[in-house]
Amino acid sequence: MTDPAEKPAPAQAVVGKFTTGSIMRHVVVMSASGAIGLIAIFAVDLLSLLYISWLGNVNFTAGVGYATAVMFFSTSTNVGLMIGLSALVSRALGAGERELARRLAGTASVTSMIVSAIVAAFMMSILHPMLTVMGATGVTHDVAYQFLLISMPSNILLGLGMSLSGALRSVGDAKRSMWVTLSGGIASVFIDPILIFGLGLGTNGAAVATIVSRIVFCTMGYIGAIKVHDLVKMPKPLEVIEDFKPLFGIAFPAVLTNLAAPVAGAFMTAVLAPYGDEAIAANAIITRLVPVAFGFVFALSGAVGPIIGQNLGARNITRVRRTLTDSLVVTAAAVVLAWVILALARNGISYLFHAKDGTADLVSFFCLVIAGTWIFHGALFVANASFNNLGAPALATAFNWGKSTIGTIPFALIGVQMGGVKGALIGQGIGALLFGIGGVYAAFRLVAVIERRWNTQQS
Repeated sequence: MTDPAEKPAPAQAVVGKFTTGSIMRHVVVMSASGAIGLIAIFAVDLLSLLYISWLGNVNFTAGVGYATAVMFFSTSTNVGLMIGLSALVSRALGAGERELARRLAGTASVTSMIVSAIVAAFMMSILHPMLTVMGATGVTHDVAYQFLLISMPSNILLGLGMSLSGALRSVGDAKRSMWVTLSGGIASVFIDPILIFGLGLGTNGAAVATIVSRIVFCTMGYIGAIKVHDLVKMPKPLEVIEDFKPLFGIAFPAVLTNLAAPVAGAFMTAVLAPYGDEAIAANAIITRLVPVAFGFVFALSGAVGPIIGQNLGARNITRVRRTLTDSLVVTAAAVVLAWVILALARNGISYLFHAKDGTADLVSFFCLVIAGTWIFHGALFVANASFNNLGAPALATAFNWGKSTIGTIPFALIGVQMGGVKGALIGQGIGALLFGIGGVYAAFRLVAVIERRWNTQQS
């Protein structure tokens, strides 16, 4: 494998879609299409929790909250692998090497399935102690354990589906990438109430619905990436082994980077556990609400990678820098809009989830105050995407883990001592502010370093 930052541009014509045209348009179109699919998935998760809250037992809501915190670990691993695939494939396409892109998409997809299966098996083997350490007890513990026991094996489907979706994003097919994720969400909309209420399966029904949605997710990814674009080549075992190193050169740091968020989430869950199931239920609602409210920001962090990767492959540093700038502008605008909507809808959200007393108070506090700190979370998302696609994935790992440890643990502990649960949430937001600003500064510095390196090579 060769690094496009270290060699002259290839003689053949560049085939990357993102190497020409308006950067802002590419950022908005790719983010918007990705956001529709992501919001659909997370809206279904939110809807599942809404249905569960209608069962009238705060232990059920809290149990699913604990399960969500655990599932973030496996999901984050899959996202990291998708980032590795997307970075390699988009670079190959930007450099005009389509056959290399097909091979990388195939070997990375197979690797993702293998890793996803290993992660799921490991997580299932430690569910009991993990939930206990996080503070789950009694009925809440049992609900979370059963939910995960049913849904966790389907992690291999999620890994494959994300790989295929990443391949579609790399080639610039925003519409089909959107439908991959959207299709799974649509399936769950119909299946969830049937299983939860119609068949009386309760929280177990929500877990089964998760499996069905992931099957649909993979099917649509297969149609788009393989049948339509022929972008994924069936790899030979030796090719999987040969491509393991370049894939994990990006994916492993990306996995470590993405694991930071669930570690921080698990820590915050443990911090809130002493305040009872009302606090955990509120955290569950907030956790499911965040990716729906800020789905555009989540999607933008995934969309910006291929845009940077293709322009890096084409050695156009001006467009790389502009991608970073435009992405930050769009992030800020998206967060402010979502913040206003959450603030206005805070009472309605609590009403829908049958949230009362402490749970309703915490949900309202998040909507009014804490939601604004997502400007800095989003800024770090963009910075990390640039690190992963500019050949410095270790920086993404450092910043994400820094935010999830130094930027979370001391601030949350101090906050909880000074102001209880609200203080802990404020402390976490302050940490996000510091690391978001630092990450953006480092991203622009990295672009400048690459530009100087290229200028030196040309002189």
